[in-house]
Amino acid sequence: MPSMNDLVRQHAALDESDLEWLHLLVSEWQLLSDLSFADLVLWIPTRDGSRYVSVAQMRPNTGPTSYQDDMVGHLVPRGRRPLLDAALDEGRIVREGDPEWREEVPVRVESIPVRRNGRVLGVIARNTNLLTVRTPSRLELTYLQSASDLAQMIAAGSFPFPGEQTDMDASPRVGDGLIRLDADGVVQYASPNALSAYHRLGLASDLVGQHLGQTTDELAPVRGPVDEALVKLASGWAPRQTEVESDVGVIQLRAIPLKPKGERIGSLVLLRDVTELRRRERELMTKDATIREIHHRVKNNLQTVAALLRLQSRRIDSAHGREALNEAVRRVGSIAIVHETLSQTLDERVEFDEIADRVLAMVGELSPAGTVTCRRSGGFGVLDAEVATPLAMVLTEVLQNALEHAFDPGERGRVEVSAVRGEEPAGARRGSGRPGERPGGRLLITVQDDGRGLPEGFDPKRAGNLGLQIVRTLVEGELGGSFDMLRAPERGTRVVLDIPVDPQK
Repeated sequence: MPSMNDLVRQHAALDESDLEWLHLLVSEWQLLSDLSFADLVLWIPTRDGSRYVSVAQMRPNTGPTSYQDDMVGHLVPRGRRPLLDAALDEGRIVREGDPEWREEVPVRVESIPVRRNGRVLGVIARNTNLLTVRTPSRLELTYLQSASDLAQMIAAGSFPFPGEQTDMDASPRVGDGLIRLDADGVVQYASPNALSAYHRLGLASDLVGQHLGQTTDELAPVRGPVDEALVKLASGWAPRQTEVESDVGVIQLRAIPLKPKGERIGSLVLLRDVTELRRRERELMTKDATIREIHHRVKNNLQTVAALLRLQSRRIDSAHGREALNEAVRRVGSIAIVHETLSQTLDERVEFDEIADRVLAMVGELSPAGTVTCRRSGGFGVLDAEVATPLAMVLTEVLQNALEHAFDPGERGRVEVSAVRGEEPAGARRGSGRPGERPGGRLLITVQDDGRGLPEGFDPKRAGNLGLQIVRTLVEGELGGSFDMLRAPERGTRVVLDIPVDPQK
């Protein structure tokens, strides 16, 4: 389906500022649709003026639809729909005419001109399904009167409000709760949901007849002087949105001044009880903070273990014993780095490039006087904690093995780590990853040195070195990937790790 941008640029003679105004209107017109119990279709005249093109459509949440099919992209010749012509030419709301019959359903059609800076950009066709028409209640009458006021504001070019950025997904809707205020901010009508929300805040009486701004300020926690900003917002003086929290509840408010003839005659206040939503958000924040604190404490504990191992290594006379303990210190340190990174994030995923650089620096301390340089190219990307922790250990072992065995004492050399994140190559065997892993992505890691290379007859899959055993176990068992060690094309050794990862992360 073509977007509104595509349709306007293809068929209409509107500039970018006009198009931006239409986007602002469409972001707000769910409100008009719900208050009207009607479908809305936005029609824009074509460049030559001979036709109209429908560029957007909205169905109501409060009533049955008049259009079963999607109308976006339809072209209608001028003259076929006289109400559109009259609204566009005369710049007024047109309601004349008998109901139309669509698939045995009577539909009342009205046309609302969309005005900006004195120019009519297009027309909104408001289509009301009359099949379920009955005697309207006080709530429905308030909805319809508010819809009429908003329609006049659209025709006058005063709605939507320029510069107001509203997140409609998070903003209260008509059905969540509605209050109608007069010009002084006194409640004329409050829907049952709106009244329930204020009762949740602690109101013990009815809302009708009360000044909403003052009442709202009294229900909010006492902080000293009267909060004039809150009083004005809840009185509907300006288009604003806020939250009001008492000791027992939280409600979200959105004020919409009504100026159908240029002067403010009152306001609409949409509101929603978000008490439970905010409570769950606080619980999640507490849980996230607890998880980060756990990672922080694990990191501290691992650093303590590493410090104890260093102390122990200094008391051992055997050179082999000291080296074994130093290797253990680096293994513990690589895990501590992951937990330290996790303690600073809001989820269980980490940017592994930072971890890889810290592992490179830690292992690089093995090289006396900087004779061997370690560097990284490419990017690992974001990885889950369950992948990052074993991968950090694997990288530590591979780098440590290269620095210990690839070069003679005092020999200068280079170790390079490269990482390539991408899709699984065509023809690759599927299903070789970890249980539950989504196929289609991989992380290819190459660690290459320019040292002496592998000895004759060396088989990395059978080597008894503890470090290589750890690498094989973690890569093939825990990460579900593959590990290989081979001679580099010119000089040195190349280690290749191929690990399945989620391609969306």
